[in-house]
Amino acid sequence: MRFDVVTLFPELFAPFLTVGVGRRAFESGLVNVQLSNLRDFAEGLYRRVDDRPFGGGPGMVMLAEPLAQCVQSLQQQRSHTAPVVLFSPIGRRLCHTEVARWAQSDGAILVCGRYEGVDQRFIDRYVTDQISVGDFVLSGGEVAAMALLDAVARLQPGVLGDAQSHVQDSFNPALDGLLDCPHYTRPESWHDAAVPDVLLSGHHQHIAQWRRQQSLTLTQRLRPDLIDVARQRGALTAADEAILATL
Repeated sequence: MRFDVVTLFPELFAPFLTVGVGRRAFESGLVNVQLSNLRDFAEGLYRRVDDRPFGGGPGMVMLAEPLAQCVQSLQQQRSHTAPVVLFSPIGRRLCHTEVARWAQSDGAILVCGRYEGVDQRFIDRYVTDQISVGDFVLSGGEVAAMALLDAVARLQPGVLGDAQSHVQDSFNPALDGLLDCPHYTRPESWHDAAVPDVLLSGHHQHIAQWRRQQSLTLTQRLRPDLIDVARQRGALTAADEAILATL
């Protein structure tokens, strides 16, 4: 798959693409990331990419023409027309299901907005998908693009050391969509806090039961909406419901 990133700051992506677990996907080409500097498609001595908004108001608005020229150039490099994604507060909230969909796709063109916004005419003409990573505002779409790329990369075969790691992730609907349980490692006692005895017992069934109880407890306390979704999907057993009834 290929993801083209349209950005004013391609240098922000250099460390992201070369460190950590995700680099296995990026360096191997499983997830091919190409960076395009928007200023290369701007005209004039100063390569201007923004201007004041019509109607007045604070901030600047990204010009439609440089964005259009960049997207057209990238589409011509592809054998098939790619989706064009804009990271925006009005976009669909990024979740595991959406990440899994992109992880099985051929990629996309990711547009990283800046300033007060993007000329709506570019959005209307070129953008096929809008994505939000949460109810807050970033200085630009670069961090959001990295979040999507990182989430997509770790779902690729061979990227994680254990192929089952992402299956047990929080929010994974392939499992049940609930929050993951707490995890512990050495030493057995740290600052007078001990690892739960059940995890040291070697009794796999008891450990599995404890982890399930912890997952249900955390989800009910912190994200009860996920419990409702799991019920609707039929992902909760009678034993699960018995645990929830005690909380």
